[in-house]
Amino acid sequence: MSSLDIRPDGTALGNGGTGPSAGRLGGVLAAARPRVTGKVTAAIGLSVSVAGIAGRVGDLVRIGEGSSAMYAEVAAIDGDELKCLPLGNLTGIGAGSPVEATGSPLQVLVGDSLRGRILDGLGRPMDGGGPLVGCEAVTVELAPPNALERRLVNTPLPLGVRALDSLVPCGQGQRIGIFAGSGVGKSSLLSMITRGSDAEMTVVCLVGERGREVREFIEHDLGPEGLKRAVVVIATSDQPPLVRLRACFVATRIAEFYRDRGMNVLLLMDSLTRAAMAQREVGLSAGEPPATRGYPPSVFALLPRLLERAGPGPVGSITGLYTVLVDGDDHNEPIADAARSILDGHIVLDRRLATTGHFPSIEVLESVSRVANAVTTKEQRADATALRRLLAAYRDVRELVEIGAYVPGTNHDADAARMLWPQINQFLRQDMDEQFPAERTWQALRMLITAAGGVS
Repeated sequence: MSSLDIRPDGTALGNGGTGPSAGRLGGVLAAARPRVTGKVTAAIGLSVSVAGIAGRVGDLVRIGEGSSAMYAEVAAIDGDELKCLPLGNLTGIGAGSPVEATGSPLQVLVGDSLRGRILDGLGRPMDGGGPLVGCEAVTVELAPPNALERRLVNTPLPLGVRALDSLVPCGQGQRIGIFAGSGVGKSSLLSMITRGSDAEMTVVCLVGERGREVREFIEHDLGPEGLKRAVVVIATSDQPPLVRLRACFVATRIAEFYRDRGMNVLLLMDSLTRAAMAQREVGLSAGEPPATRGYPPSVFALLPRLLERAGPGPVGSITGLYTVLVDGDDHNEPIADAARSILDGHIVLDRRLATTGHFPSIEVLESVSRVANAVTTKEQRADATALRRLLAAYRDVRELVEIGAYVPGTNHDADAARMLWPQINQFLRQDMDEQFPAERTWQALRMLITAAGGVS
């Protein structure tokens, strides 16, 4: 990371800027600031100890000189020493290396020119598309809207997926999690939602992703048309933990910029669990004690601080969809349990469905939307409840049917579900490239429930 990547005021610019006048002003302010330097006293694991300068938690410091200089963020303060976490590789840093305080936290550029751009975890352009012009520098931290100033979530947001729009309906400003183990289809479901949603603006945050999948997602899943109304923030798994963590806050801050302009924004984050893992690395490196399953307390403080920033505001809204990678398919592991308690709903993906070729592999009976009553009509809720009742009845008698012990006529709902199972299964399945408008979804559900009522 070169000295041109981040300004003395902490702004991550990459190859962008805010204009010649802003650059001259920043240069004058930097030159006028007193130069106070400290030195590196230790580098252990992921953390660097610095002495001789004052700093606050969250501030950036510059370590080294010339082209080999790198930046780090103050993560903890221990007496006169600062424990800093690097935004780059520690190679070349040694005891006595000079350290200079920037006096400000990390800042990113926000503005209309972000539309259609691909940024790294610090908000710097990485698509070769030229500088960011007409943007303003803001810190990545922002307080959530006041609870009493938030608008109610009462407007549906179609996602283009039949199983979700009918049985787990989403509203503008809702925060919902997609819970599944590895390889069950979380990222694929996100790509369907990206193409099929009616959101005015989409912000995609890929945290800890495989480098191979990033380009596939941008070119195949998002596509040129989807990218035109989206901003993509990427921090791959090989990036330092602090960069992966900051990517979540950069994406959320960009979404807040568009929300505050009155837009309805869709924020897709893949995945919340990898952000929590990055915070675990940060916390342990800063000296926190491991608590629940090795996660330090700061992880469980991070989740509400990040998730509460999404949702409706006084104007505009951020609809947040967060994937949660459950450990060993255990949906009650600490991160999944904490996220589920904060979010406004959860979508559960089932490995058994995925292995049988059922896509999307949504276990609708285990999935819940806490705003369903506010974003659907009475008739729609009645049809959705009827389909859930059929699915539950079929699940209850499946084993009896398989061993030949079920007696037809014992359960009317089970009989109807057995007769209509091919149609029900077809309704719940959907090809990745298929986009289904909400109106057609509700019409198809109505026809299905009408047919079930005719089964004697």
